[in-house]
Order: sequence, then C-alpha cells, then structure tokens
Amino acid sequence: MNTPLRLGIAGLGTVGIGVVKIVQTHGEMLARRAGRAIEIVAVSASSRTKKRSADISAYAWEDDPVALGRRDDVDLVLELIGGENGTAKALAETAIANGKDVVTANKALLAHHGHALALAAEAQGRALRFEAAVAGGIPVIKALTEGLAGNRIERVMGVMNGTCNYILTRMEATGQGYNALFEECARLGFLEADPNLDVGGIDAGHKLSLLAAIAFGTQVKFSAVELQGITDISLDDIRLARDMGFSIKLLGVAQMTGRGLEQRMTPCLVPEAHPLGQLDGGTNMVVIEGDSVGQIVLRGAGAGEGPTASAVMGDVIDIARGFRLPTFGAPADTLIEAPAAVVSSAAPWYLRMVLLDKPGALAKIATALGDAGISIDRMRQYSHDGAHAPVLIVTHKAASDDIRHALDRFAATGVLVEEPVAMRIEEV
Repeated sequence: MNTPLRLGIAGLGTVGIGVVKIVQTHGEMLARRAGRAIEIVAVSASSRTKKRSADISAYAWEDDPVALGRRDDVDLVLELIGGENGTAKALAETAIANGKDVVTANKALLAHHGHALALAAEAQGRALRFEAAVAGGIPVIKALTEGLAGNRIERVMGVMNGTCNYILTRMEATGQGYNALFEECARLGFLEADPNLDVGGIDAGHKLSLLAAIAFGTQVKFSAVELQGITDISLDDIRLARDMGFSIKLLGVAQMTGRGLEQRMTPCLVPEAHPLGQLDGGTNMVVIEGDSVGQIVLRGAGAGEGPTASAVMGDVIDIARGFRLPTFGAPADTLIEAPAAVVSSAAPWYLRMVLLDKPGALAKIATALGDAGISIDRMRQYSHDGAHAPVLIVTHKAASDDIRHALDRFAATGVLVEEPVAMRIEEV
C-alpha cells in the first residue's frame, strides 16, 4: 500500500508531542517499516498558542478535538486527551462512527467504556488499539494478544503505577515517611491532577482491568477491581517487611478462580529476591504466567514522553501495515461477563498491631485468630515501653474473608491500641 496513513492527533501534552517528534524525526524509518508513509494531517489541543517543544505549524488545527473524527483527510485518530468521559469519549465514538481507526493512551476511558467501544469498532471493521494505556513503554498488550496467544493465562500481576513504586522504594531507601515523599512527587510533577488516581490505586486498577479482559477473555469490569492505595503504609511496615526478606509493593493481581474473576490492586508483600521485590523507582513490571510458557517478566518505563509515545507509534505502525486484531484479543461479542470473585485465593498474611502491655493480651489475639480458622506461622514481639507492645504475626495461608473475621474479633478483645495493619504476602 503506497498511500500515506494520515493521522489526526488530539492532545499535544507530553505524549502527543512525543508522537509528533517521532514522526518528524524518523519519518523515513517509519515508512520503511510500515510499508507506507505516516503523516500528521491535523491536530487539536486546549491551546493553539502554547509554546511546545515541536513545531506543529504545518498541520491543520481544530479547536474542537471531536472534529478530527469527522475529517475526510484523517484515517487514524490518536486520542491523547485523557479522561473517562467528555471529549475523549465523544472523539473515540465519532471517529469510529466515521470509519476511522483509533489509537488511545487513555486507560480510564477503556476501563469504563472499553467493551462498548470495542463492539462499535469491530462492527465498523476498524481497529481500536491501546498499547500506551498500560505500563507505558512495556509492550504487554502485544505480549498477551500475540506472543502468548497460544497459552491459557493463569495469572497476571504487576507493579503498574510508577509514582507509588517511587514512594515505597524511597521510603525504604531514605527512611522518609509517606507524607514527605508525597510532597516530593508533587514537586517533581509525578502526580496526576487528582493525586488519588495514583496513590489510591485507581490508575493502576484501570490498567489491571484491561489486562484481565485480554488474559481471560472477559468484558472489562473495573468496578469489580478490589482497590486499596498506599496512603496507610508506614515506615514501620517497610522496615518489618524488609527484616523478613520482603518488599511492599502496590501489586495488581488478576486470575480466574472457581468463584470467578479475581482482580485486586492492593499493597502486598513480595519476596525481595523476586524481580518484583527488586523493582526500584518509577519503573513498571508486569508478570504473566501461561500454562505453556511458564512465568515471564516484562520490565520498563511506565510513563514519560518517549516510552509512552513509543507505545502509541507501535500501534500506529501495525495499523499502517494493515495488521488488525480484535481490541481485546478476541472478538468483543465473544467476551464473557465473568462473575467477580468476592473472596480472594488463600495466602499468608502479614499482621502488625500494637497491644496493651498486660498479661493475656497476646493470648486474646491468638484465640481470635484460632476462632477465625487461622494458624500462626511466626510471630515477633518488638521492644516496648511498658504500656504498649508492638507485635508482628505472619499467618499460614488464609482467605481474605477469614482475615476480615479475625480483625473483627481483634476489635472485640479490648487489647488493641490502634487499628491493626493487614497485608497479603503474595506468592510469586
């Protein structure tokens, strides 16, 4: 095919300008690899006059991004605006309705509307691609939909928010608390406009729901993702986990169980010796387990101009080549609506609590665990001041419902000084 692939780009922030730079810098290379030229025809952003690090004067300008989806001279729309509704959703729907392919980096849009958009795109014979929406520059979507297509996927897990991983690893390395490092991330520009999207686990949960849909052939269901952020992780937890040979990560896990699809994005302990435990800074990592391939580990930059624009361009080149796949790896009308697994699979648990330093206090906690059907693997009591006694317990495998029942029983003992901390120890 010799006719150029003509792009309309909506959003000229970090990622959009990164795409412009790649097209301008590597045009000849892209044409060679794609078998046709790739050209930018029109762009749109919130400000036409904003100073940018790439020259956009040669491209047509649209004040309304949605208009890109109606232009006759645009074949492929890049939606790089963000947001689950509003302009981003309207642009994707308009582009598809007008027979255009769509590439997006918008995980929130797809987590909430991905199935409907996939149905619409596939009904029109158009491509909807989103490699850049999950784990930045790591080609995890292509790994699941192409390289591992011959596997039954057994589990997908990973660290998918660089800001959270940066905070947790800096807490361990520097001894600074969460609040100080949150402020550091704000100064460095690492946080979303709504910081809770990062530290509350929402951003990473969006990504996990997309990977789960591909891995298990299900409709995207972000509302079924169990979410817990990192705001309550203390330096005590970081230090005690390290003393036992673990690191704390905001870890996403998706797996199909007998009860349904389990999706959780929560703080977990992972062995320091595993690649997940060694992951530092703002880097992302996704671990995929297949019945034939075993466990594979993908590691790389989870955000930033270059890595995310690279992922966008990977999708653009596939479309330029004429390579098309269903949005989630299988036709959207075949994706099942899997029941959500209410109870997590069993695992050991880390329990940290501060007890009143009086006779029988620890015995009451042990009895509460026993009444909930949970046995103790190991226990440590740390130095105390005569009034309060810090205690750490690691359980044998237990279901999350049993842990919740035990915590309820703890509250009734009258020996807790403060709310206990409970974190799953993920077996990786």
